[in-house]
Amino acid sequence: MARIELRGLRKVYPGGVEAVTGLDLVVEEGEFVVLVGPSGCGKTTTLRMIAGFEEPTAGEVRLDGRVVNDLEPGARNLGMVFQTHALFPHKTVFENIEFGPRMRKVDPATRRRRVREVAARLHIEHLLDKRPAQCSGGEAQRVALARTLVTEPCAFLLDEPLASLDAKLRRELRAEIDRLHQELGRTFLYVTHDQEEAMTLADRIAVMREGRLEQVGTPLEVYADPVNLFVADFFGSPSMNLLPGRVRRTAGGAWFEGPGVALALPPALAGAPEGPATLGVRPEHVRVGGPGAAPLRCRVTLVEPLGRDTLLYLEHGAARPTVAVVDGAAPYRAGDVLAAELAPERLYLFDAAGRRVRPREGVTP
Repeated sequence: MARIELRGLRKVYPGGVEAVTGLDLVVEEGEFVVLVGPSGCGKTTTLRMIAGFEEPTAGEVRLDGRVVNDLEPGARNLGMVFQTHALFPHKTVFENIEFGPRMRKVDPATRRRRVREVAARLHIEHLLDKRPAQCSGGEAQRVALARTLVTEPCAFLLDEPLASLDAKLRRELRAEIDRLHQELGRTFLYVTHDQEEAMTLADRIAVMREGRLEQVGTPLEVYADPVNLFVADFFGSPSMNLLPGRVRRTAGGAWFEGPGVALALPPALAGAPEGPATLGVRPEHVRVGGPGAAPLRCRVTLVEPLGRDTLLYLEHGAARPTVAVVDGAAPYRAGDVLAAELAPERLYLFDAAGRRVRPREGVTP
């Protein structure tokens, strides 16, 4: 196992393009950390600097306390799995998996034993005599995992390994990667833009934007306690409802007013300052059809049945519709007018700069 530590890591490309800006992050031994963020936020560049494929402009990459900036990739004992399979098309699956140990001069008997053990672990023994072109996308990605696993690295770096697969295969291989982590107990650093992957795989999630870390925490911490408007909007599917407006203070407390909505802020947010603000609420906390303290008169513009749940898109004068999640098959149709409320104990508030207005200590948002 390995402890990965990034100190002030920075990458500037020719022309002054800054891909990573002063990144500080520690991945403990045996931990599964997921770097997540939109395309171009610096996730892959960070992973490549750890692997040694990119040279940092500034800062340090440390493995088990040792600075490895000047070490070649092969000397770092890290296993890299890429988004593309990068398999040798002219070699068999066996030869592809065997390639790493062969280059390290491992004796033939040991190579064969390792290849067959890894193939059994990933359920690809029946593919060993085939070539990559004869494998499906999911099978080829298992081969790529096996090729890395057979080298027995101290840590695994995975760069969106499931991005090119269909939904069913992604779920299957995601479970396979989770099982491998539990069995091996090795350090995993995983890059993705898929929030569902991040939520289901990670011990901790590091959310990135424009080369910077926005928030690091457990999946539930990042989901339930976002530090700013970006994290709140990015994390969650469907994403958080965000209503622009302003906070107005009266003798009776603080109010939020926006297009089609005017409501008294709950006690946890009663200290919010006056001025422009954004109110946030998760779709599962929009209550449809019942009485409540914050009623909205809405028109249903779209109904998306998902089987177990149904998504309702509700128009009430805001720039984008408010989304509500209701159980099962909802009895609503586009054009229906209904009442809805925003659960007052589940509201989030963000100031004009996008910073979270923290609830009063000891009070639920």
